[in-house]
Amino acid sequence: MKIAIIGATGNVGTRLTDEALRRGHTVTTLARQASSLPDRAGVTARNVDVADGAALAAALTGHDAVISTVRFLQAKAPQIVDAVKAARVERLLVVGGAGSLFVAPGVQLVDTPTFPAQYKDEAAAGRDFLNVLRGETALAWTFLSPSALFLPGERTGNFRLGGEELLADAAGKSSISMEDYAIAMLDEIEAPAHVRRRFTVGY
Repeated sequence: MKIAIIGATGNVGTRLTDEALRRGHTVTTLARQASSLPDRAGVTARNVDVADGAALAAALTGHDAVISTVRFLQAKAPQIVDAVKAARVERLLVVGGAGSLFVAPGVQLVDTPTFPAQYKDEAAAGRDFLNVLRGETALAWTFLSPSALFLPGERTGNFRLGGEELLADAAGKSSISMEDYAIAMLDEIEAPAHVRRRFTVGY
């Protein structure tokens, strides 16, 4: 498949690129400084600013799927959605956040008293992005939320998938490595199981 990754220079974007190449896909890396990434077989770098909708749509044209890893405070849902539609790409996958996952009936993680203040604006923007997607019927979108602790780590292939609730292990720790997150995302691209739905991944 031909996969475009928006925000490919970030920690998650680089791991998604690695996982896609591992599986034999071709990747277009999109970012303001995508050309700063090392040259790799199977990768085409395109310097694009998500604020330039026409340029973004042109760069996305011809792909089988688009993954957006852009921070939610940097790009609102319509910017991404409209560009994907203009490019006539049907499949949009979004690297979500954990903040909009539920930790109790009617209570999302971002609204709990202990949620870190420095992450609250980004988490709230992620929830807004997801709510826009929920009303989107033209695209085959998927929003994949990581667990609460989302850091570089090991690629183990051993994880669980969930729906709307935050996943945690027996000790109460909610975590997923970026490497294992990338596996879950590429699995979803290759065998769609959560079209027009949000899901989550964790240990």
